[in-house]
Amino acid sequence: MSAPKVDGKSFRIALVQLGGTTEVKKDNLERARVAIEKAAKGNESGKPDIIVLPEVFNSPYAAVNFPKYAEKIGWAPGAKDFDVEKTESESLKVLSKAAKDAGVWLIGGSIPERGDEDKIYNSSPTFSPDGKLVAVHRKIHLFDIDIPGGITFKESETLTGGEWLTIIETEFGKIGVAICYDLRFPELAMLAARKGCIAMIYPAAFNTTTGPLHWDILTKGRAVDNQMYIIMCSPARATSGDGYKAWGYSGVTNPMGKIVAQLDEKEGILFADIDVEEINKARAGIPVTIQRRFDVYPNVAA
Repeated sequence: MSAPKVDGKSFRIALVQLGGTTEVKKDNLERARVAIEKAAKGNESGKPDIIVLPEVFNSPYAAVNFPKYAEKIGWAPGAKDFDVEKTESESLKVLSKAAKDAGVWLIGGSIPERGDEDKIYNSSPTFSPDGKLVAVHRKIHLFDIDIPGGITFKESETLTGGEWLTIIETEFGKIGVAICYDLRFPELAMLAARKGCIAMIYPAAFNTTTGPLHWDILTKGRAVDNQMYIIMCSPARATSGDGYKAWGYSGVTNPMGKIVAQLDEKEGILFADIDVEEINKARAGIPVTIQRRFDVYPNVAA
């Protein structure tokens, strides 16, 4: 018995590693818009089908800032024909227009969202090539860490965790979306893969303590465990000031755990091809998808 082939087709992706974030949201949004426009032009190998922005691209990354910059979106799972023009979110309007103008799928990094009961979320909006908002992933696992001599960060001081798995259906196949710290929890990628996803995309902002320790090894682990592509999009690393220092190194890891494209810590745009046949080859050569023993352990996707 051989592993079934995946339902999908290859595509090209662009990861926008933005830098220069300021305290002025309007300026951050314009910087993102210009970068999307530039990424949409592609390079010598072609134009992208999907563009990804980094985590919290529209404001400084700090727990105390999330309430200050939070925007009401008003989307909920199952929403149909969501009217972006009627939303209160300035960021969504800019991203929707950028996606439509470029004619691409846009994973809009993440932004602070103000939800019901004044709860604040770290939320990633996804737009189809016609500018429609098709999904909003709310970061499920909050970044609460305390590494002596390294970094202390408590997202839970101001944020609430999300409550749903996010899978978008594109002409290339199903793609899972999650945010940064969600990567550390293998269940999300596992569930997405079992539900037919060919890739997981994570807008993420690891730091200069956790980045060198775990950025590459976690992406390789999720890719190998699930025999799918893992795609990470980070902000560029700030070179001055005492604010948050992101790790950078946006990249793409293939189903065999090889990093096939990666930036360094500086601002830039990374283009990469997502080859569905690489998924098929990985699953045929090491057929774990048909070798699981649910008579011994439970199926998490059941």
